[in-house]
Amino acid sequence: MSVPLWFFIACLAVIGVKTLRPPLWLVVVLLVGGYLAANSLLAPFADPFLK
Repeated sequence: MSVPLWFFIACLAVIGVKTLRPPLWLVVVLLVGGYLAANSLLAPFADPFLK
């Protein structure tokens, strides 16, 4: 059985939030910050380190 990567990451995120119970504002800041960093000028510089 093959599971898509996005589904696996979403499941891990749900389990992590339920287990660790971080504040909602921290989850929102991390999501928005990650989205903005991925679409910024820094994305091409971070790409080699993430591959």
